[in-house]
Amino acid sequence: MAIVNGERAGLTRIGDDRCECLRWKGLYVEAEWDPTVPHGNDRAFWCEKTQICIGPDAKVVDEYECNETRKCYREL
Repeated sequence: MAIVNGERAGLTRIGDDRCECLRWKGLYVEAEWDPTVPHGNDRAFWCEKTQICIGPDAKVVDEYECNETRKCYREL
């Protein structure tokens, strides 16, 4: 599986078009992907503004929902 923007391709669409405030564990872990270790599929996201999984607009925070259609979205 290829690594794109520090993330494994196919698991997420997080890239340069994400909200500046979107955070996830993989953003802070600098480790090469080891194919012998099963992927935990940790999909926990939080907003830098609220520090929880709900954004300032009271909507869920994730790689799909945090887009330019939301008022709180900040382009990266």
